[in-house]
Amino acid sequence: MISKTMEEALNKQVNREYYSAYLYLAMSVYFESVNMKGFASWMRVQAKEEHAHGDKFLDYLMARGGKVTLGDIEAPKAKWASAGKVFEEVYAHEQKVTGMINTLVDLAIKEKDHATFEMLQWFVKEQVEEEKNSSEILEQIKIVGDVPGHLFYLDHHLGKRE
Repeated sequence: MISKTMEEALNKQVNREYYSAYLYLAMSVYFESVNMKGFASWMRVQAKEEHAHGDKFLDYLMARGGKVTLGDIEAPKAKWASAGKVFEEVYAHEQKVTGMINTLVDLAIKEKDHATFEMLQWFVKEQVEEEKNSSEILEQIKIVGDVPGHLFYLDHHLGKRE
């Protein structure tokens, strides 16, 4: 059985992961609206991945006998100034999520909840990848210039993500 404190913290993270999916879906819609189909596709894949992260937390809570409490998901913004501004936000968001995961790890240690600590190690490793991917794309945008015509190749490249 999972402690109430850990249950509440994991329920908050379920919501945060689904918010991340919602945020990336909004970014995908934005990129579609400015005819950057590759960026839109990349964000759609990212949204699905974040949704799967939420599912992973939700399934873990149920497996441990915890009560799942689904809360309201905050509406993300819908418009950005440029692809660079989107990826600045993506990178900052992933850094914020890393902090949230680290806080959960700290709580698992405090609670001496070895099972949750072990489950969270997957997310610790995942966040390294998430930050790396978003920062690399942001740096590529900076190199070619945050101008739609200059981003043509990057748009095409990002569209290949499955």
